Amino acid sequence: MATATPGTPPTPDPQETHVTTGATVWLTGLPSAGKTTIANELAGALRAEGRAVEVLDGDEIREFLSAGLGFSRADRDTNVQRVGFVAELLARNGVLVLVPVIAPFADSREAVRKRHQAGGTPYLEVHVATPVEVCSVRDVKGLYAKQAAGEISGLTGVDDPYEEPDSPDLRIESQDQTVAESAAAVYALLGERGLL
Repeated sequence: MATATPGTPPTPDPQETHVTTGATVWLTGLPSAGKTTIANELAGALRAEGRAVEVLDGDEIREFLSAGLGFSRADRDTNVQRVGFVAELLARNGVLVLVPVIAPFADSREAVRKRHQAGGTPYLEVHVATPVEVCSVRDVKGLYAKQAAGEISGLTGVDDPYEEPDSPDLRIESQDQTVAESAAAVYALLGERGLL
């Protein structure tokens, strides 16, 4: 039990002290690639081990942090930088942050990496490299069907660009393995980097 005397800060009990290293794991990939599904699977496993974990879901970010932003390149970049700021803030305070956000442009992703590096905060980029043909069949939110019907435009990877990472820390071919296997691959990467 931590002890303290009046006017002095408590002295931590070494047996109670559990130092954790925070980090950001950014899962980039096309719509319906499986980013959020993998992040949620991994988050569940990490929480079961007692880790502080947050998933910064792209749809929730759009609703609460980036409301009012559209899908122009400038707005997409602004969204990514906002998410990156929040992720780094949480990660530097010991939270393991999973970010399943498309982030289609390489320079925007690199800016987020540099923000983390500047603060000495671990940052890992995971490319969920599911082919567009597979994503369009999964079509979790019906976006590919709407684009094909002419109801929407600017769909990343179809009629709007997606710049694949040249050298991600991990590349996952989600169409060739289960969600559990994909999450396990990210878990193994965290272990290799000393972040577990």
